[in-house]
Amino acid sequence: MPVRVSEFSWQQTPAAIFLSLPLRGVCVRDADVFCGESYLKVNFSPFLFEVFLYAPIDDGNSKAKIGNDMIFFTLYKKEPVMWETLSMPGVDKEMMQRIREKSILQAQEKAKEATEAKSAAKREDQRYTLGVMMKIEEEERKKIEDMKENERKKATRELEAWKECQRQAEEQKRIPRKEKCQRGRQAEERGALKPPSLPRKAPPTRLPERGKNWENIFSEKLKEDSIPAPRSAGSIQISFTPRVFPTALRESQVAEEEEWLHKQAEARRALSTDLPEFCDLKEEEKNPDWLKEKGNKLFATENYLAAVDAYNLAIRLNSKIPLLYLNRAACHLKLKNLHKAIEDSSKALELLTPPVSDNASARMKAHVRRGTAFCQLELYVEGLQDYEAALKIDPANTVVQNDAEKIRNIIQGTALKSHD
Repeated sequence: MPVRVSEFSWQQTPAAIFLSLPLRGVCVRDADVFCGESYLKVNFSPFLFEVFLYAPIDDGNSKAKIGNDMIFFTLYKKEPVMWETLSMPGVDKEMMQRIREKSILQAQEKAKEATEAKSAAKREDQRYTLGVMMKIEEEERKKIEDMKENERKKATRELEAWKECQRQAEEQKRIPRKEKCQRGRQAEERGALKPPSLPRKAPPTRLPERGKNWENIFSEKLKEDSIPAPRSAGSIQISFTPRVFPTALRESQVAEEEEWLHKQAEARRALSTDLPEFCDLKEEEKNPDWLKEKGNKLFATENYLAAVDAYNLAIRLNSKIPLLYLNRAACHLKLKNLHKAIEDSSKALELLTPPVSDNASARMKAHVRRGTAFCQLELYVEGLQDYEAALKIDPANTVVQNDAEKIRNIIQGTALKSHD
């Protein structure tokens, strides 16, 4: 049984209570203090001090100071009135127990509120820190984008300067050829205006040595004047007669087209609707074509994540339809999932075999989307290869031609910069 302490002193003002409690030689570290609105307890084994206060106090602002074998309490009253006694009069054991339990529950609730407030403050700090980090990363990303843009502009200027130098060099080469052509035409004109020579009646007299040299020079000049001028350049327009006769059997793709139709028919039959995970789906949700159309509508409304989910479910139902991979690659391009876009485009090209006219449009789109993903990863050589493959399928596509030309310019600018 603990020894109850009855020796203490207290004073009061209308606002506060000042209580002094001796520790009786007990170490300060062994003192345990609990304070509630109507209950104060100090346990310093083997002694125990508790008091059921006359009126409620502000336990949040009240203070306790330990020193010189004493505990000094400063208890702030909730109502500024003078107390008749320190403890509540007429308190029996049941009331004491209720006050103790109520004080403990209040202390637990306050501790819980303090913990929740601390957690909320911590989450707010984390949210603020995350916002600051995202802002810093955004600034860094913008800085990197600006650096890339400046480098691109610099490379473009260098490429334009190199093209200008090449053009000037070509102009310099054309000038001597023009001058040579003009000299040739002037020589022809002089030869045409020269009068015909008269027949000689007598053998020429013997000329001195200097006459011989003059005659040799004149004959060499005649040889130079007799060289004809180069012919002017021209172009010949050729038009071919349209081919109206049927394609020869050795040049036809009948076997490939039949194989492609057979693969398409097998793909339509390759459904996996009997799996347990598809039992809860509606009947139309088990149709890959319906899911493909739904994904296309979601893509048109720029809801790319939902479109990817629709294509994913369709692929799980039937993984042999190439258009599902092709459309999902377009969604991944919009979402900047570039490696997934490359994988889906490659899978679509794998399924779009053999190459026939029926799947030419899909093959061209697959090459273009994979080439776009490569270029956004700054793998311009691989991207150009896909664009050139697309141009082999559709050589008249001006958009693909322009994009391929831009990629060539970027590659040439990069090579020129590394060479410098």
